[in-house]
Amino acid sequence: MVQSTHVSRINRPKEWRARLAIVVTGILLFEGLTGLLIYLLPFSIPNQMMVLLHTLFGLLFIAPFAWYQIRHWLLYRRYAMTHTKITGYTGMGATVICGVSGLVLTWQAVFGYRISYAWDLAHVLSTFAVIGFTVPHILLIVWHDGRAREEHTATSVAQKRYGWGTGLVVLVCFGLTVICVAIYKPVSLVNKFPEDYHYVYGEDRPFAPSLARTDTNGAFDARSLADSEACGATKCHEQIVKEWSVSAHRYAAMDVAFQKIQEVMGRQNGPESTRYCGGCHDPISLFSGTKNIFTENLTSLRGYQEGISCLVCHAIRETDLKGNANYVVTQPKRYMFGLRGGKTAQFLHHFLIRGYPRHHVESFSKRLFKTPDYCAACHKQFIDQEVNSVGWVQLQNQYDNWRQSHWNHPGDPTKTVECRECHMPLVNSTDPASGDTADYNRSANDRKHRNHRFIASNQFMPALLKLPGAEEQIALTEKWLRGEYDIPEIADKWAKGPIVSLELAAPEKVVPGDQIQVKAVITSNKVGHDFPTGPLDIIQSWVELVVKDTQGNVVYKSGTVDEKHFIQKGSFIFKAEAVDQYGNLIDRHNLWEMVGVRFRRSLFPGFSDAAEYAFTCPSSVPMKEVSTIQEQTFDIQPSTNTVGTLHVSAKLRYRKIDQFLLNFLFGEGSGVTTPISDMSEASTTIQVVEKSDNQQ
Repeated sequence: MVQSTHVSRINRPKEWRARLAIVVTGILLFEGLTGLLIYLLPFSIPNQMMVLLHTLFGLLFIAPFAWYQIRHWLLYRRYAMTHTKITGYTGMGATVICGVSGLVLTWQAVFGYRISYAWDLAHVLSTFAVIGFTVPHILLIVWHDGRAREEHTATSVAQKRYGWGTGLVVLVCFGLTVICVAIYKPVSLVNKFPEDYHYVYGEDRPFAPSLARTDTNGAFDARSLADSEACGATKCHEQIVKEWSVSAHRYAAMDVAFQKIQEVMGRQNGPESTRYCGGCHDPISLFSGTKNIFTENLTSLRGYQEGISCLVCHAIRETDLKGNANYVVTQPKRYMFGLRGGKTAQFLHHFLIRGYPRHHVESFSKRLFKTPDYCAACHKQFIDQEVNSVGWVQLQNQYDNWRQSHWNHPGDPTKTVECRECHMPLVNSTDPASGDTADYNRSANDRKHRNHRFIASNQFMPALLKLPGAEEQIALTEKWLRGEYDIPEIADKWAKGPIVSLELAAPEKVVPGDQIQVKAVITSNKVGHDFPTGPLDIIQSWVELVVKDTQGNVVYKSGTVDEKHFIQKGSFIFKAEAVDQYGNLIDRHNLWEMVGVRFRRSLFPGFSDAAEYAFTCPSSVPMKEVSTIQEQTFDIQPSTNTVGTLHVSAKLRYRKIDQFLLNFLFGEGSGVTTPISDMSEASTTIQVVEKSDNQQ
């Protein structure tokens, strides 16, 4: 009786006709439906527009929903607890959870660097709960009111108005969505080759002689693979972009040596031949059709500035172990407003990426990127008949070196050291990409990411290009070359000490006139592939050995560098001497003429080589201890006493480009030279003793 008395005091038709109830229910239904559609439908402009309007209406919904719920509760709080009331309370609780989680996600998408997957899960589950409890709650009330005799007609009419009103609100909201989608005009990409594009190897191979290709086998607008700086905007991948911006991947196209060699190749072999280099060095220009017979500048502005951009690397979908950039790249589907200028457009663009990240993650985070096979696409090179007009010749090949080395233990990551573990070591991170469950020794919350500096051996180009942050990059490269770059996560399976070690073997004692033999043993200690690696026709690593007496006089030397920056002839040097079909030396990095090598010296991982030296101990050596007034020398007398000391020092030295090539590219008077890094050093002493009686 108490319940019926209370119910009689409520004007049911009025409650059903209330505009607040209609608007709240309509928006709630729109929010629920768009939430489900965003979750279930594939990435598209309509779905992105729903994300924006879902967020906007969700924010506008808070105040009317709160007012309606308070008023509704005050009206019906005295009702006995029934299944109808339970569904109402549960639906209200789910709506509150959905609203709170939505507010948190909106805050994170606007002011953070990524949304929380826990809050996102709470938002999705609570959406299902809202629909699952609110709809039955309303239907139960309609069913209950339908059984009531009093005011049945008025209530029924009010319920119909409520239903039509709610539907109208939903239609208006979706209509607004359709209008916004129709109004939005994405930036049109010009995915076609220039009208005068030259198909040297046929229209079915537009990028040949490069093996790189697009998934459509057509051109890609340069803008679709560029704009790496945008990846680091507004608290996104700032740390990673900063690392990449001074890396060899970034300056792959602006590398001044590459640009000069490309120019020579284009003049000598035809501009289209430079496509061979483009897949690895300049993919944006290659895929946009810039490397063309009628194009004076073979590198586009975007390609020049970005080299191997973020999107190029992360848009690769397939690689082949053949090498020579044998990969397939897909044109990324951009989020809305991505190619538009202006603060508002960029704000909405980044909000969509952070608030609706599923497409972004699925598009750019692949297991393929974490494998050495992925690196092999470019870090394995050969020349074939299409390039040299003769036949197939293997060039640099880091991948197969590694695959056949002691660093590779298939199926056992605890023993294997992969490319990224060395060249992309983990760093402390605040980046959205931090954490990884795909690695055996990592977790989703380890707050680390792979360093995108790609530290290796180029200590020359960052300074020459005057890139921001070049000093730090060079300092890290020097540490790397000396083996002083610590990588804690692989410390238990990586070697210790220098990258390449150097040891000296020399006699302890000699007598004047003796032939002295010294051996410098070079061991590849921590290198995952051949040392040195890369184009060995231009890279130089050699042993400098200097023997001095006690007073600093040079007794013997090998491997020294003269004032013109040339290495002493006859020095022990790791290099390759490539030749063309006529036996001429390939000394201008004119690899398009190469047919073989006449000499090659490098170190396989874990292996050693030795530089052997022989020289005669001088007949007169300064005394070990000399007068402070004047230098004294000694004449050999029959005695076993030590009369002098020879100091032997050796360095393993490295530079990126030999001086002859630099002089050819830039002119002998340019003053351009490559800095030399000392990778390891060793020293020893040899005692010079008098001849004994039985030695005379």
